[in-house]
Amino acid sequence: MRIEKDFIGSCEIPKDALYGINSLRAKQNFPNSTAFHKEWFKAVGIVKHACYKTYQKYKQAALQKYPEKNLHFMSDEVIEALKCASIDISKGNYFEHFIIPAIQGGAGTSINLNINEIISNLALQKLGKELGEYHFIDPIEHANIYQSTNDVIPTALKVALIFLFKELDVSINRTTQALEKNETNTRNRLRQAYTQMQTAVPSSYDKLFGGYGNALSRDWWRVSKCSERIKEVNLGGGAIGTGIAIPSYFIMEVVSQLQRLTGLPITRSENLSDTTSNLDSLVEVHASLKAHAVNMEKMAADLRLMASDLFKNREILLPQKQVGSSIMPGKVNPVISEYIISSAHKIYANDQLVSSLCAQGCLDLNAYLPTIGHAMIESTKLLITCNRTITDNLLTGLQFKKIPDKASILKNPSLTTALSPYIGYHQATQLADLMNTEHCSISEANTKLQLVDPKTLDHLLKPAQLLKLGYRLNDVIDNKI
Repeated sequence: MRIEKDFIGSCEIPKDALYGINSLRAKQNFPNSTAFHKEWFKAVGIVKHACYKTYQKYKQAALQKYPEKNLHFMSDEVIEALKCASIDISKGNYFEHFIIPAIQGGAGTSINLNINEIISNLALQKLGKELGEYHFIDPIEHANIYQSTNDVIPTALKVALIFLFKELDVSINRTTQALEKNETNTRNRLRQAYTQMQTAVPSSYDKLFGGYGNALSRDWWRVSKCSERIKEVNLGGGAIGTGIAIPSYFIMEVVSQLQRLTGLPITRSENLSDTTSNLDSLVEVHASLKAHAVNMEKMAADLRLMASDLFKNREILLPQKQVGSSIMPGKVNPVISEYIISSAHKIYANDQLVSSLCAQGCLDLNAYLPTIGHAMIESTKLLITCNRTITDNLLTGLQFKKIPDKASILKNPSLTTALSPYIGYHQATQLADLMNTEHCSISEANTKLQLVDPKTLDHLLKPAQLLKLGYRLNDVIDNKI
């Protein structure tokens, strides 16, 4: 064990631990096991690296401009060690030494200090020093140079999210392509449509899959705008966005450095105080994630219903992916749909959490950023997995039991809607009533009531006619009854 001290007191730290006293105190204060997202951890490493590179450039510029002044800076050796350590963090290395849970207090200070301690101790190792010898490289004086929790941690969150949005973008496109394939394979294939869980006028499967595809295209557009909504960062703003105790050179340069490192379209906010204290952009972005979850749930629930044993005209067969019961032999459940529905409802809960905690920001800072950020990343990752599994395990391999039974569609009283332009609503209702009463087809009911010429009726009930978008006046004149 080694002993580390702060102004509160001292703690024993495991000898080989890269974390230090600040991390240990936080873990003791926040005794939960909610895992912190590694993507955020890695993004902090990238942000720290940008800060160290900017510091290095500032040092060079200052010494060149004032060579005669006795300016104090970290040695090049220490700067390089910090840069190397931050690269390790950006790769996700040493994550096991990050001991802070996702749910915490302190606006992210514990996140920042834990990573500062890891970086300091890694840098000490690189220079051949002992862990905890902070008089050589200190977690605050050196690893946190010109930084604040309040600008580093939210900036890293946005970096992590923008990278995840790129992955979500790709996953939505894959789902859309799978829907387009099903749409093509079911072109003009009749299906019984339903409104309010009651039979309605006929439709087709390609219209169903095309509707899902259009909804996901809107989702893709919304997600593609999410990065734009959060591209402004407050890095360099310090504690509350005023840049106090930070060189103006550093403030002007650090975001450009981060942009070059990440290749992301991030920019320095024109109002650093606003970006530090107000998180409404995260609320807006999560609303787009929620909208995508809504569309995913609707699609997954529809397919589950149409493939269920409760659906009397079941024609869709979902791929069989796993055993469904430990007691009922041969049972297979719609687990992919259930996963998506469960995930969607977790995202709805996260949306409420993000909205309410963003509103809890008080004056110049929001203390709840860690929980907000955790929910944002969780929702994005859930949507990525939902798209992946619905594409690979449901839409791919979706089968149809048989050729749609046109006879069952012809017994649907709602089919008389197609005759309304020709015989009027009330006479069409007579046909529908007879079909309901005698459980007969529309042709059989028409034979008894003789409301429509049989040849005209056959023409109007062809799939091409039933699926045609609207009718023209010539249609009524040519088929006048």
